Amino acid sequence: MKYSIALIPGDGIGPDVIREAQATLEATGTVFGHSFSFVSVPMGGVAIDATGEALPASSLAACKAADAVLLGAVGGPAWDHLAGARRPEAGLLGLRAGLGVYANLRPARMFPALSAACPLRPEIVASGLDLLIVRELTGGIYFGDRGRSADGESAWDTETYSRSEIRRLLTVGFDAAMKRKRRLCVVDKANILESSRLWRETAKAMAANWPKVELSFMYVDNCAMQLVRNPGQFDVIATSNMFGDILSDEASMITGSIGMLASASLGDSGPGLYEPIHGSAPDIAGQDKANPLAAILSAAMLLRYSLKLEAEASAIERAVVSVLEQGYRTSDIATGAAGETLAGTRTMGALVVKAIKESGK
Repeated sequence: MKYSIALIPGDGIGPDVIREAQATLEATGTVFGHSFSFVSVPMGGVAIDATGEALPASSLAACKAADAVLLGAVGGPAWDHLAGARRPEAGLLGLRAGLGVYANLRPARMFPALSAACPLRPEIVASGLDLLIVRELTGGIYFGDRGRSADGESAWDTETYSRSEIRRLLTVGFDAAMKRKRRLCVVDKANILESSRLWRETAKAMAANWPKVELSFMYVDNCAMQLVRNPGQFDVIATSNMFGDILSDEASMITGSIGMLASASLGDSGPGLYEPIHGSAPDIAGQDKANPLAAILSAAMLLRYSLKLEAEASAIERAVVSVLEQGYRTSDIATGAAGETLAGTRTMGALVVKAIKESGK
């Protein structure tokens, strides 16, 4: 079977990690008898430099025509002087909206081999860490009305959600919980925000359709605390755009490094968007220092969710586990413990490719 993948290397370390993720997909295709055609699509700062737009119309069209989209990272200090609507991040928001990907799945799993890199005390994570944050992606404060007063002395950003937007996101959350431990926690700020009260009302009204799922609610500030106090209590967290953005970054550090977390952004139809949740890290771009594992694990999610290739996705994930168990570490997950071997971006990617090929023998 042949699949088309739109690659958006983007800015900073984006090209470094996408290169390794592409090699991983190619190796998986070789082992399982698939072929992939890749098209490189400009977006973000590099697109601004080349065309003046963060998301050229041709780039969005190429992404829509693909079976799935794999993104590296966008943004950096070189474009911080631009107005918000012209910055690289605006291209990312436009891509999400253009593809209609409203549900962002961010799994936070602590690999046993990386337990020493977890900043929490060992007894707090003794039972392991494996949770999924389902973040609403195309609504809320990031897409609401915004502006500044004429005198520049005040500014506003508006949080707006419709019941239908909440319902479709929570459907993804309930369905995900059914495939896991059957616990769904809706995170909000319903003691203050009217939009959060709508989230609660909608979740309660929907709960009867998933009688086997235990539904609970938690204020976002308490959730931020509970993630470091007792992360094992969570199974699936469903929440708004901004809250999900913040909480998933917190969860990533509990696992050992933001360089380990993948994500999938899905809609009702069309290609999904897959990306590591880390930033562009321009200070280490092109220096063979970036951790490619989040991008590689995003490629695994691409296989699972967009291409429905479960065995192939699992093969990549097992390869990552194998490489970590052998002691290989990029600098962000290295602890200096005995048995660790420091590896650069290219070496880590090559090791994963090797493990995939060996698994197919």
